[in-house]
Amino acid sequence: MKTNLLPHKTFICCVLSLSLLLNGLAQNSTSPFKVIGFYTAKNDPAHISYVQEANKWLAKAAVDNHFVYDSTNNWDNMNARFLAQYQVVLFLDTRPDSPAQRTAFQQYMEQDGAWIGFHFAGFALTPSAFPQNWDWYHNQFLGCGEYKGNTWRPTAAVLRVEDGKHPFTKHLPATFKSAPNEWYSWQKDLRKNPAIKILLSIDSTSFPLGTGPKQHEIWHSGYYPVAWTNTRYRMLYVNMGHNDIDYENKTNKELSFTFANETQNRFILDALLWLGRSKTAVIKNN
Repeated sequence: MKTNLLPHKTFICCVLSLSLLLNGLAQNSTSPFKVIGFYTAKNDPAHISYVQEANKWLAKAAVDNHFVYDSTNNWDNMNARFLAQYQVVLFLDTRPDSPAQRTAFQQYMEQDGAWIGFHFAGFALTPSAFPQNWDWYHNQFLGCGEYKGNTWRPTAAVLRVEDGKHPFTKHLPATFKSAPNEWYSWQKDLRKNPAIKILLSIDSTSFPLGTGPKQHEIWHSGYYPVAWTNTRYRMLYVNMGHNDIDYENKTNKELSFTFANETQNRFILDALLWLGRSKTAVIKNN
């Protein structure tokens, strides 16, 4: 009898150890993912208003959906050691400018990092304070090249869902009305890039889009993508991120808010949750 007792205790200990190990692994697999939002929030009141709003909305979304959200305006944090803490990186309004910051971000994305960029994060115009001097980012990663033009004033648009089966768009109707925004056009035709999957575009029922007074800032026709992913990376660019501001009367009063639109919010949140939880998954083009 005594000779059977020790193996029996050993078996129980092994079972308990295995149970604790599996429980630890389960806790690790369900631990909240971490998101870091980089921003600048200087100069343009419309962009500053949007960034402040975005940080508040993302902080609440993190609590409601069980992930961690941090934000920083220190772009020197764009380094390998800092980025290793986070599963998703956001560019809320601008982009990194130093060679070291740019190299760190490219390596992060090439090593299965995830990213969402908003509105001005895609902007590049030569000559300007934000010239197109980062070919990997603007031509390969985003695929759109330089900024070409925009609508004015910020107005809502009817957006068309180009792929309703994509994880980012699966909860969206075929078309929906956006929050007011300044809409960008681009140098390159994204439809000709096999790596790019366009998810949202301006629906033709939106035209004329913009109110002027400059006529070239009112769109009457054409194809304008406003949200897309590059299927070689875990990423999403969305053109939204410019609140309407009362510039004319010099009050700088906020006249619209980007995150006041529940359907648009659902799209952004679904993308964020998928990128944060999917780890290394990449969605290929059909």
